[in-house]
Amino acid sequence: MRLSISQPATSRTTTLPGWLRYTAIAIGLLVIWQLYISLSGVNPLLVASPLSSMQALITDTSNGQLPGAVLVSLQNLAIGIGIGITIGLILASLSIFFPFGRDLLTVLTAVFSPLPGIAILPLTMIWFGLSSSSIIFVVVFSSIWPISANTDTGFRTISNTTRMVALNLGLSRTQTVRDVFLPAALPYILSGLRLAWAFGWRTVVGAEIVFGVSGSSGGLGWYINNARYFLNPPAIFAGLVVISLLGILLDTFFSWIEQWTIVKWGMKQTR
Repeated sequence: MRLSISQPATSRTTTLPGWLRYTAIAIGLLVIWQLYISLSGVNPLLVASPLSSMQALITDTSNGQLPGAVLVSLQNLAIGIGIGITIGLILASLSIFFPFGRDLLTVLTAVFSPLPGIAILPLTMIWFGLSSSSIIFVVVFSSIWPISANTDTGFRTISNTTRMVALNLGLSRTQTVRDVFLPAALPYILSGLRLAWAFGWRTVVGAEIVFGVSGSSGGLGWYINNARYFLNPPAIFAGLVVISLLGILLDTFFSWIEQWTIVKWGMKQTR
């Protein structure tokens, strides 16, 4: 008797691209949101509809309010993170070469890392007044610790053999950090940068909202607070949408950097 083994039917379902699936989910959520506003009769001063929010987004983009606010926020973020990167790399470099530097980084991280940047904003407002310097300071404070801690971890994962080779080549400490440690620790540094911009972005918006209460004009946080003052929920939702979109764009930017550096060089596996 002849036995036949039946082969399982192969699935021929086609998987949609990720961006198309995400777009479909976003559209579905917007439809649910609009249906809730239309059918529930909720007070428009409490929750704005997607259509009114989109109208406010288009209007304030056309008149320049939103682009100006975005530029101010991104400028404060870029300056603060730039300074934070510099200080964080210096602290990590001191930590890897000097025992005192290691102790200093450990103490500073333990003391200051748990503090939210927005918590020290009242103090910086006393120091610098209602100016962009106060916002930049709290962004620097928020970004230093993830950068320094991740960079220090990356430096310490480098093998002793690599370090000995650098010493035998006669490289100075600055050259060793620049030519050996930084490329080898790049995955950890990029992880620290991602955390730093996330913390910094939230800090910028939160600080600008506080500044809006204090009467200072500025970026997206001020734009949202100003819309609250004039009872304009569509503008508030428009500002929130812009904040989310900018966050997605920045995260995509870091993903692109990872693909063209550490993934391309075989330092990290693709998902």
